[in-house]
Amino acid sequence: MMTFFSPGQYVRHTREPDWGLGQVQSAVVDRITVNFEHAGKQLIIGGLELVRVTEKEIVESRERSTKGK
Repeated sequence: MMTFFSPGQYVRHTREPDWGLGQVQSAVVDRITVNFEHAGKQLIIGGLELVRVTEKEIVESRERSTKGK
């Protein structure tokens, strides 16, 4: 199985919404390492539950996190 994710891309996990946005750290075959806002670094096998996020979602997430500080 080929991966469709590249380091630097922002994603979210459809089954773990509380993890927040994540940034892909590495993607080798079907193993994707993602650093999530609220769950830290996670190894995802297969990646079917990962979806890319839009630039708008990234901006909104950053705005929410700065308001909470």
